Amino acid sequence: MAQDTRPDKQAVKDYLLSLQDHICAELEAEDGRGRFVQDEWQREQGGGGRSRVLTDGAVIEKGGVNFSHVFGEQMPASATAHRPELAGRSFEAMGVSLVIHPRNPYVPTSHANVRFFIAEKPGAEPVWWFGGGYDLTPYYGNDEDCRHWHCTARDALAPFGDNIYPFFKKWCDDYFYLQHRGEPRGVGGLFFDDFNELGFERSFELLRAVGDSYVPAYRPIVARRKDSHFGDDERQFQLYRRGRYVEFNLVYDRGTLFGLQTGGRTESILMSLPPLVRWDYNWQPEPGSLEARLTEYYLKPRDWIE
Repeated sequence: MAQDTRPDKQAVKDYLLSLQDHICAELEAEDGRGRFVQDEWQREQGGGGRSRVLTDGAVIEKGGVNFSHVFGEQMPASATAHRPELAGRSFEAMGVSLVIHPRNPYVPTSHANVRFFIAEKPGAEPVWWFGGGYDLTPYYGNDEDCRHWHCTARDALAPFGDNIYPFFKKWCDDYFYLQHRGEPRGVGGLFFDDFNELGFERSFELLRAVGDSYVPAYRPIVARRKDSHFGDDERQFQLYRRGRYVEFNLVYDRGTLFGLQTGGRTESILMSLPPLVRWDYNWQPEPGSLEARLTEYYLKPRDWIE
């Protein structure tokens, strides 16, 4: 693990707070009507955060952009299970996490997260890392949108080496996968965790590159698709596919498990869930339909750039 500079926790926190402000302002501008409502909270075990939620906007049906900074004297089981060397250390975890559920079925849902974790104990070097990424979940796929999303991600990571984007892309494809369904959650993007091999300063630069590229990756897609005509059939398919999003977040997502196991604020943790969703027993799309094309073509890991 690279340890060229002792981690600057305040610098990370300052960046994350400014990132939350920037993303909320950009999304409000694209929506045109909705505004994020801020809810500040504290937890008994240590730390807190500020949750910002937009509901019933012109474009965004429900969206949340949350900042949290929590700490404690004992690591949760979700962390020590795969990192046993963290046992017996106090910890701090901070990050910005967001999920945007648009109203129009032709606008994809998006998720992004950037986070910093540090575990310390007297007489020992701190154990720290960065993590995060972003992924796109369309209901009606579009090649142009997929290429733009992935090209933006690739370009953001290009200064850190040619191997970083393909590595993080594959990690995203592998992570956002519903094993019980045998299908990806969406068309992927970036995912990374336990990242510190570039040393603190350079690894922090990489985190900022990911965080700063979310708006350029997502907002043009929203702008292109938000006025697309749709009817009730498309709306019902969107609600049905949102069920997959709920299943992943409640069954597999490590951030959800970490938040709940560390006594996080449940309302903020579960703000990622859509406002409306449906499950239809044994439903299958019509062969050859746009709905069938989602799983037959778009929900297949591929090189969208080439």
